[in-house]
Amino acid sequence: MRITGKVIGVSLLAMTAGCGTLGSLNPFKEKDKNPPAKLVDIKSPIPARIVWKHSAGKAGLYVFSPALAENSLYVADNDGNVERLDAATGKSQWRIKAGTNLTAGVGSNGKVVAVGGTKGQVIALDAATGSQLWKVQASSEVLSAPAVSDELVIVRSMDNKITAYDNKTGERKWFIQRTTPPLTLRNAPGVVVAAPNVYVAQPAGRLLALALSNGVPRFEVPVAEPRGTTELERVSDIGGNPVVLGTDICAVTYQGKVGCFDLQTGVPRWTKETSSDVGVAVDQRFVFVADDKGAVAAYGREAGASAWKNDSLANRVLSTPLSYGRVVAVGDYQGYVHLLSREDGAMLGRVSVDGSAIKSVPIVAGSNMIFQTQNGTVAAIAVE
Repeated sequence: MRITGKVIGVSLLAMTAGCGTLGSLNPFKEKDKNPPAKLVDIKSPIPARIVWKHSAGKAGLYVFSPALAENSLYVADNDGNVERLDAATGKSQWRIKAGTNLTAGVGSNGKVVAVGGTKGQVIALDAATGSQLWKVQASSEVLSAPAVSDELVIVRSMDNKITAYDNKTGERKWFIQRTTPPLTLRNAPGVVVAAPNVYVAQPAGRLLALALSNGVPRFEVPVAEPRGTTELERVSDIGGNPVVLGTDICAVTYQGKVGCFDLQTGVPRWTKETSSDVGVAVDQRFVFVADDKGAVAAYGREAGASAWKNDSLANRVLSTPLSYGRVVAVGDYQGYVHLLSREDGAMLGRVSVDGSAIKSVPIVAGSNMIFQTQNGTVAAIAVE
């Protein structure tokens, strides 16, 4: 996680192209203060295995999450490779070069695949063949995976401009721009389509709903309000992707709150204090959060009651969690996938992928969990 914006008096701050950038807040830069928790042996771990692995290419300084559409996975890397995999076997269906390095991906509806390139290029490919459909220039760098609906590709660029393009031609259909606070997380706040709206995670802890057809705002609500006396203390951006399930949309903010809101009106159902720069996982009963200190917590989906909290992974820089059957899975900075009990948070098992950090958003594909590491390993993991 990095913070961008104007220069502030923080020792870790570095100048990049006129903007202040706070480097990744990982625990091992200050080992004496925040050492990552050591992993302990698990007595009678549940059976878990890697079903298949595939090398998709390294992410570099960016984060690439796999996209699932029908029976295919779409993956990308920083070097410009985009690939379609069979979700059940991991076998490559096609692999192409996008013609530029990539900074964001992947979005797909099963017909169109969209990725973000260096300097704000947005590239759309035919999902069946990998051939390029169109390429356009966004207003600034794109770090969030584009969202693809039946008719549109929606992109949020780092200047907080949300633009919708025709997914067949690349013609711009609408755009809207919101102001950006002096300091923001340099992460990839998500864009989620749930017709008739598109939901956009915003800086300063706000959730924006737009009409999919024309970009007209439907509502804008605070997940959390910025607090504190300094600009750094007031950073409260939404982390990762909001999640839609049923009539709820749920999200979490850095230095703020986690909560669920009515999908159509934005009326809050509940919020609870927490801090996370990665997104939430949601299932029928719970909302799961991996916080910025390495604790994993579950909240009741209906009213936000605290169900459990596991802090045995302190300072291990956790990924977005994933609800999968009886377990909640979460990746860490060493490429481990930890399996916690969905019901009480007890540690049940652990799988090692490739030793590199897991920062992408994991997904469920059929009977497998899919994790992608920073070194580019895409792994399908099954729990017996």
